[in-house]
Amino acid sequence: MALSVYNTMSRQKEPFETLEPGVVRMYVCGVTVYSGAHIGHAMSAIAFDVIRRYLEWTGYTVHHAQNFTDVDDKIINRANEMGIPPEQLSESLIADWKQDTRQLNVLPATVYPQATQEIDGIIAMIEGLIERDYAYPVEGGDVNYRVNRFAEYGKLSHRKLDDMQAGARIEIDPRKEHPMDFALWKAAKPGEPSWKSPWGAGRPGWHIECSVMAANHLGNRMDIHGGGADLIFPHHENEIAQSEAFDEHRPFARYWMHNGLLQFSGEKMSKSIGNLVPMRDLIDRGDARAFRLLVLQSIYRNPLVYTDEALEGARRGLERLQTAIRGYDGTIGAATEVVEDDERSFREAMDDDFNTPVAVSVLFDLARLANRAEGAEKSAVQHKLIELAGVLGLELRDPEKVSSGGDIAPFVDLLLEVREQLRQQKNWGLSDAIRDGLAERGVTVEDSATGATWRRRD
Repeated sequence: MALSVYNTMSRQKEPFETLEPGVVRMYVCGVTVYSGAHIGHAMSAIAFDVIRRYLEWTGYTVHHAQNFTDVDDKIINRANEMGIPPEQLSESLIADWKQDTRQLNVLPATVYPQATQEIDGIIAMIEGLIERDYAYPVEGGDVNYRVNRFAEYGKLSHRKLDDMQAGARIEIDPRKEHPMDFALWKAAKPGEPSWKSPWGAGRPGWHIECSVMAANHLGNRMDIHGGGADLIFPHHENEIAQSEAFDEHRPFARYWMHNGLLQFSGEKMSKSIGNLVPMRDLIDRGDARAFRLLVLQSIYRNPLVYTDEALEGARRGLERLQTAIRGYDGTIGAATEVVEDDERSFREAMDDDFNTPVAVSVLFDLARLANRAEGAEKSAVQHKLIELAGVLGLELRDPEKVSSGGDIAPFVDLLLEVREQLRQQKNWGLSDAIRDGLAERGVTVEDSATGATWRRRD
């Protein structure tokens, strides 16, 4: 089965074919760095990390660009509130993003372009769009894009220009030729960051930066352009209009891929509602791996409903997978027919537009098999479980080992056996001391009717 992906442009799954054999050029829109990242950002980062990991596992070389919008009204306003320069705020949050996504086991992008480092290219593209009659300067120093000049405007979001105008609820700038025209360059206001340009001091609009950064780092055409579903319109629609008007190499992107948005019991995350969960909180609680599993249990382009109960279910599922590889000694072993069938099922699921829920079900099949198997067969199953989980970025083994270099599992299991004997003797003091001592060392012990289980905290 060949890989197929859902293309937002065509609204259907299409065979995956790259511009250059064996190479994938992938641009994913990053965050506007004015506040700390939340778990909706984490969901998107994980979704595209899995896409990248699978492509690389199947033999592709992936050039992955993920930008940072580091000049924006929100950044300026937040920095003013804090009494610091905007660039200090943005650089601090960029460093936080890179650190936090590492904790989520998200592979670093090949390149992280920033809007403020691309000003020359932005000015050059705007000049080219003016020359081609797709843009026009207005009084005051702004430059706007002329949407009715681009005949295909609306082709990604499948909207008609007249309908967009009728649905507009914002006050229309009288300097615009058409109500849906958007800013490529904004004249500077007092105290704002600005750069010299042919139209006066100012800064780039939001959409133009991604067109320029994508072209500069991946070329005038790319294989995948991705981001959250909330970026389809207007951001990605405007990127297409700019890029395809500036350069005749079309399409700008071969596949448009969008992850669904994270919701709380059917309600979109929103600062105005106050239901945001910071990414750092998730990490500090030790739930990075459980959250990744939660994301994997949903199709990437579907909304994901986040609840405490759902996360707890993911924690239990993670424990089941980790329990299945306890005692693994690193031996690869000879793959059995059942293991080969499971890997085939895994590939078929991922080749079907990265169907991670089915792929995860294969992991649990392998876990059940590992729990029943013995000897060399058990090692072979455990090895395949670890490998396929790794393709999804789900690290099952603990990074920390005992000083001798061995897995800590046998030692923890032994302590729990001793603890169980103490509990049977009703020596609650010593049994609690073992539990508390393990907790201090990052091992959580949970008692149930069927016995004690344990897990390492991230």
